[in-house]
Formats: sequence, structure tokens, C-alpha cells
Amino acid sequence: MWNWLVRDWQWPAATLFASFFLLAMTPMIGYSAGVLLALIYVQLPAYMLHQWEEHRGDRFRLYINRTIGGGQEALTPAATFWINSLGVWAVDLIAIYLAWAISPAAGLAAGYLALVNAVPHIGMTIKRREYNPGVVTAVLLFLPLGGWCVAQVGASANWLEHLIALAVALGVHIAIIVYVAKRLAKLHGHDLPTKAIQAASIR
Repeated sequence: MWNWLVRDWQWPAATLFASFFLLAMTPMIGYSAGVLLALIYVQLPAYMLHQWEEHRGDRFRLYINRTIGGGQEALTPAATFWINSLGVWAVDLIAIYLAWAISPAAGLAAGYLALVNAVPHIGMTIKRREYNPGVVTAVLLFLPLGGWCVAQVGASANWLEHLIALAVALGVHIAIIVYVAKRLAKLHGHDLPTKAIQAASIR
């Protein structure tokens, strides 16, 4: 399974396939559990569509290695897979269950995760004046769906719940920046490279 998913790089295609089934269940989720829970739920298939644009053909990893890594392997295939499975799928799944078990506000991190991820995609596109893998779905999916989720679910959340949700989303992205910086430092044999620290954690 690992060879098929990572070595053969089939996980983006599997993610696209799974996203269609999850999206098809969104109306049922909304009808049975309410709009707020549906807004949290839909962040996962939306993110999966984003991952398809971003990672098909391994183009995002190669883009980061070229632009941020300067030709060095800042992101390995295994790291890219685990970042997306644990940092996205697991976080969103936990958010969905928390929203279901406690309250929609407990799953607010799913909406913030999408919004936080959109910012560096858009920022890098503006700064470099070129397409980066994932920016189209970041604009078309993350901004409206993530923003809608934060606005609607966040209306019933207190400031602490907003703070925790934002901290989770930022924490995921900061962890990626630190990983890339440490890996480049190891490859270069010196302290954390400034270029890697300045790199936004787009996936």
C-alpha cells in the first residue's frame, strides 16, 4: 500500500476520488446534523480537491524544492504524504468529531486551516508573479468555504475557541516551516536557513 500511495504517487488521485464521495454526502450531513456541522464537514473534501490540484504529478513538492530549496530536497515524498495525511486529514477528521460530539465551535479549526493555507498560496503567487500548485483551489474553495465556516460557526464561538482554532491551524503550518528549515540546514550543514524560515507553509 505504501509503495502504491507514495512511491507510485497515487495518493493525490485517491484523494480526488474520495473527495467526490464525501461531497456527495454533504447534503445529507446538512439535513441531519445542521448547516454548521456541514460547513465543518465540507472543509475536508474541499481540502482534498485542493490537494489534487497541488500534488498531482508531484508538482508541489518539486516546486518547493526548486524555489525554496534551491534545488535541494527540502520536501521528501514521504514527508509530503505525512504532512497532508496528519496535518490535514487527521486534523479535519478530529474537528468534525469534536463538532459532532461537543458543539460546532469545537470544530472551528477546520475552517481556519483552510483560510491559513490560502494566505501563503496567494502571497507567493503575488510575490513571484507565477502560478504555484494549489493557488486556484485556494482562491476558489478555501476563501469562500473557509471564510463561510469561520463566519457562521464562529458566530457562536467565544474568543477562546477562536484563539484555539487559529492556533491549531497556525501550528500545523509553523511545524512544516520548521521541518523544511531544519532539513535544509542539515543538507547545507549550518543553522536554519533564512530562506526556508521565510517560506510560507503552503501544501
